[in-house]
Amino acid sequence: MAELRKITPVILSGGSGTRLWPMSRAGKPKQLLSLTADETMLQLTAQRTGDPLRFVAPIVVANARHVDIIGEQLAQVGIGEATLILEPAARNTAAAIALAALHAAPDALLLVMPSDHVIADVDSFRRAIDAAAAVVEQGWLATFGITPDAPEIGYGYICTGEEIAAGVCRVERFVEKPDRATAEGYIAAGCYVWNGGIFLFRADTYLRELEAHAPAIAAAARKAMAAARIEGVHIYPDAKAFAASPDESIDYAVMEKAERVAVAPVEMGWSDVGSWDALHALAIKDADGNAHHGEIISIDTSGCLIRSDGPLVAAVGVKDLIIIATKDAVLVLPRGSSQEVKRAVEALKRSGHITLDRAS
Repeated sequence: MAELRKITPVILSGGSGTRLWPMSRAGKPKQLLSLTADETMLQLTAQRTGDPLRFVAPIVVANARHVDIIGEQLAQVGIGEATLILEPAARNTAAAIALAALHAAPDALLLVMPSDHVIADVDSFRRAIDAAAAVVEQGWLATFGITPDAPEIGYGYICTGEEIAAGVCRVERFVEKPDRATAEGYIAAGCYVWNGGIFLFRADTYLRELEAHAPAIAAAARKAMAAARIEGVHIYPDAKAFAASPDESIDYAVMEKAERVAVAPVEMGWSDVGSWDALHALAIKDADGNAHHGEIISIDTSGCLIRSDGPLVAAVGVKDLIIIATKDAVLVLPRGSSQEVKRAVEALKRSGHITLDRAS
């Protein structure tokens, strides 16, 4: 068996994470918060690829406004050589990944990861990476399919086809977020996995497919990087050129259109921590099913997620609530309804309220 080459992690950190308002704000989104451990989500993501025998220093594609805090957080966990590509505007994942691919060597193996996911079983993840790397070297684009444990309607799914290598299958098709009945059918079929949004491919393979299927994105990224301002490990793509890029995800722009797309199914304790309900499910709970963080008093209370980064919160005689308090905002809603946070965010946007933007 040929020796596997070192991999370049590409960490996408441009999201605003408003589904976890009021703790997550545009000024300090969820990937820069400590939600599931002492480390932040970004730090945990970077640490998964900290083995110098298998990975080189990462490329982080991020919002330019977060440059200082990202540098500080990476240095805190011993990752001080990361390259930061700082987007002048958000143009979704296809363009963000193109910036990283253009910076990397053409034959570099790029492991593209969102900065705000949980992976409990890192060893399983690394085994899946090694399995996928074998086909990626042959010109395939690979993604990682999360073994589903429930008929989740909040994720896209991947239908797996024939096995093309040990632990790797051809992607039969990508499917959109389903309704409940459709999701139950996917689970029963046994060949569907969740689309976790993690990818592995050669830089030149990705750019070739992007130019074939989304040439306007490829052209904008090339122009932006050709005219980029470079300050040490900080790269600032040209704002005018990058603004011309269409706003499309890698799934729509490339993965759903390319012919040689593979998936490595993996069970690795994955979550995108996309809601307060998801965080409650991940958290350590007391005997009454409550997950606490901060200065909390709970009496005759059960099934609640209660977090405070500011005032003391006293919950008495309540159950199945989400209660989130910061120094300048409080959110209260029933557990199971945390996707409704978007209604509060939309109202804040309409009013131009500062609590949506600033770091609390």
